Amino acid sequence: MKYLARQPILNRARELFAYELLFRNSLQNSCDGLNLELASTSVIDTSFLIGLEKITAGHRMFINCPRDFLLRDYISLFPPNLVVVEILENIKPDREVIEACKRLKQAGYTIALDDFVDSPDWAPLVALADILKVDFRLTGRTEQQAIVSRYARKNILMLAEKVETQEVFAAAMQMGYSLFQGYFFCRPEMMQHRGLPSFKLAYLELLQAATAPEFDIQQLASSIKHEASLTFRLLRYLNSAAFGLRSEIHSVAHALSLLGERELRKWIAVVSVGVLADGKPDELMTVPLVRGRFCEMLAPLAGMPAHANDLFLMGLLSVMDAVLDQPLDSILAELPVRAEIKDALQARKGLYWQLLELATAHERADWEKVSVLVSATGMNEEQVSTLYISAVDWSTALRRSVRVPVAG
Repeated sequence: MKYLARQPILNRARELFAYELLFRNSLQNSCDGLNLELASTSVIDTSFLIGLEKITAGHRMFINCPRDFLLRDYISLFPPNLVVVEILENIKPDREVIEACKRLKQAGYTIALDDFVDSPDWAPLVALADILKVDFRLTGRTEQQAIVSRYARKNILMLAEKVETQEVFAAAMQMGYSLFQGYFFCRPEMMQHRGLPSFKLAYLELLQAATAPEFDIQQLASSIKHEASLTFRLLRYLNSAAFGLRSEIHSVAHALSLLGERELRKWIAVVSVGVLADGKPDELMTVPLVRGRFCEMLAPLAGMPAHANDLFLMGLLSVMDAVLDQPLDSILAELPVRAEIKDALQARKGLYWQLLELATAHERADWEKVSVLVSATGMNEEQVSTLYISAVDWSTALRRSVRVPVAG
């Protein structure tokens, strides 16, 4: 059974720089050397089986390289422009390791040192490194500053990992770090009320309509026709591979008749959240899409097939506070969503919450928590392990189909 997660790495502009691929061959794997080698080798196997495009959407990927994996040149199976070779902190930097890194460097691969701690023993690898990763949970501010002050001047990119809040991100930026790994971008920047531009208000109203118990398709059709960008998005979506129609759609009325209520609710929610997130890190839209689709697909396994659409909406709304930089309680008060969604997002309780927790644990590669939650919900582990990649693939296709510039 294989479990694969990906974690985003952003640059100073909060744009996606790469993904780190995190893998376990089973939920019981510990992090000893043998399993790390097996895990990294399986990343390659899984990557080729499901396709690099589905995993990383064309972005570079960081792959953990234990000693034997490094010495056997397994990484050479990947093109140099797609891979960042991540040398783990528990590798002894002996002659064989140094020579292997030299070969990779000469072949054009990018080299990163994981959980870097400044030590004379690591000097030969630092001389070859392009990126130094510093764990912001395991190091103090003095050490974090000393490392960036010493090595950033040597044209080495400094990566701050385990950056989970906007405050830590701001501190790392000020110190001079260039890359950031963690879910800080899913946190609100300012918990205060701020006005929305008029075009965003139109999409917030559409989101309200999509979540309302009474669904008036005729009224929605009229609203969509008067919002040119929404009309364009709808037609582009229905004519894309994500929807899979055999003939082109040319009118809003025809489009709505084909979608039906459930899919129309979902589509409006996706587009509305995407527009509301305009100006935010692009990954802030990717994360809730994957969460929502993952939770939606988990619904039948959890014995909740009738709740699939609500679980999808819950995933989208799970980062709405970061999208609008407002308290989630205030946002949910404006949306007529089910009580189960509010219980999950506000009180953090109920089966909805368990499924959202499973989604977030999977994206963070917290395999122990994944195991506990899968067991608690009575789902099939092997089926769950494949749904995440399906959710990633679906979100990639959907983002391409609805990504249209919005005029404000």
